[in-house]
Parts: sequence; structure tokens; C-alpha cells
Amino acid sequence: MSGNIISPPPSIGLIGVGLVGSALAERLLASGFQVTGYDTNPAQLEALQKLGGHPASSPQEAAATPRLLLSLPTSSIGAQVLAQIEPFLAPGAIVLDTTTGDPHDIAAFGARLQSLGVHYLDSTVGGSSRLVREGAAIYICGGEKAAFDACLDLFQSFGGRAFHLGPCGAGARMKLVLNLVLGLNRAVLAEGLAYAIADGIDPAAALEILQAGPAYSRAMDAKGHKMLARDYSVEARLSQHLKDVRLILQTGAQNGARLPLSTLHRQLLEQAESAGFGPSDNSAIFEIFQKAQPEGTQPQ
Repeated sequence: MSGNIISPPPSIGLIGVGLVGSALAERLLASGFQVTGYDTNPAQLEALQKLGGHPASSPQEAAATPRLLLSLPTSSIGAQVLAQIEPFLAPGAIVLDTTTGDPHDIAAFGARLQSLGVHYLDSTVGGSSRLVREGAAIYICGGEKAAFDACLDLFQSFGGRAFHLGPCGAGARMKLVLNLVLGLNRAVLAEGLAYAIADGIDPAAALEILQAGPAYSRAMDAKGHKMLARDYSVEARLSQHLKDVRLILQTGAQNGARLPLSTLHRQLLEQAESAGFGPSDNSAIFEIFQKAQPEGTQPQ
């Protein structure tokens, strides 16, 4: 008596198993996908294997899948990776690039892969690795609508909402808008809490009142207690956001946008990075508003 044929779970490739990449892998594996991932850091591959994923020996191995996720620090690194894997991408494959990069680069990637018969979605992530892991991040996409629709099962496994904005590069452009507002929310929160402390107000009470009133932003939920505890364990690195702010200013100059607050924000982040907080969580911007860093306090 023959039994039913059991189809293997869908296979997803992943290049970049860092903070966000590993969180995406967790979501995919929990939803029954097979994840073949590559990273230049062997420790990240070991972590992927412990989660139930398959470590790839090369980016080309990870790329030999019908759908491939990229989760890389910059679009310049993305260009290097795409150059390595292009010959291994099958016609009709879909590349979903979650990297926050230069929208001009992203649009060029899409045009290049389209000429090879490969679909490309810039699928930028709105949220930290913690929010991705909790299913609370959002996904902002540019590219062919048909390719976006073909990946709805992936977005459903990630949780949160997915938005399709238009052609390649549209998601990347909107991600910079989101990061501009989100980053300034964090900076304002840090300054406000530091001001409350300097004025003799209980900082925990100040945070509670800010969360309850008209000044509320979701950045308070994610970062307020980290600032007060001076807990800078990493959900999203400060230096990574500084990279984004520099990209915001670069593209803003090209487009004629006035960005005085982002100019100041870049200076504040550069101060924090110079003080050693670049590898720390982006909530560490709180430190530059302190009158003096207590003896023994170290970046985490």
C-alpha cells in the first residue's frame, strides 16, 4: 500500500546571517521553510545550524535556490555579492534584498538582474532584529508586483505588514524616510530623558508620562528602558544607523531636500561613535546627552 508523497519544505537561500538575517531565518524556519545560509563569519553559520538551518559553504551555494534573501550592511557590499552569484541564479528566480542601501544602486541591481531573467525586490525592513524576531517589523518593497505577490508567503512568515510601493528602488527610498523619522525620534527621546534627569525628575516617571501623552512614539517602547538602564545590548547598531543618516543626507542633497535636523543628527551620532558606542545598540545615543559618563561605564 503506497502512502502519500510528502513534498519537501520550500527552500530559501540567505546571504548575510547577521542581526537581521538571523532573525529572518528564525521566522522562516519556524514556518517550515528550509534555509540555506551563507555568512563570512563562521560563528553566524554555527548559530544558523543550531536553529535548524543549513550552512552553505559559499554564497553561490546559497544562491542556487528559487528565492534568495540578501541581508547585507551596504549596497556596495550587495554589488560585490551579486557579481559573485549572478551565474548561479536561475532564470525566474527571485532575489529579495533587505539591505538598506543607496536607491540608485538598488534600481541598478534590479535592471541588471531583469536583463538576466531574474526578478529583484528591494525588500527593506522597518524595525530592529528584535522586532523582526517578534514578527512586528514591516517590509517595504520595490520591484515587479508579480514578484511581490509570489513572495507573500515569505512576508506572512515574517509577520508584520508588507507594502509594495512601485518599481525597484521605491522600497529603498521609503526606508530612508522611515529611518530619518525613527532615528530622530530616538535622538529626541534621549535628549528629553537626559533633560528630565538634569531637572531632578524621576526618569522612569518621565518615560511613563511621555508614553501616556501626546509626545508618544513607538521608539519609547523599544528604546526608553534601554536608555534608562544604559543597556546597549545590540538590536540595531549605532554605526549602522549613522551609515543610513549619511545616505539620507547624500540622497537629500541630490534631490534638493532640506535636512537640517538630519545634519545635526549625523553630528550627534558621530560623537557617539567617536566615544566608542558605534558597535552598541543605537539607543546608546543617550550617552552623549549625559553631563559625564559614570566611572566604569563601558559601551556594550
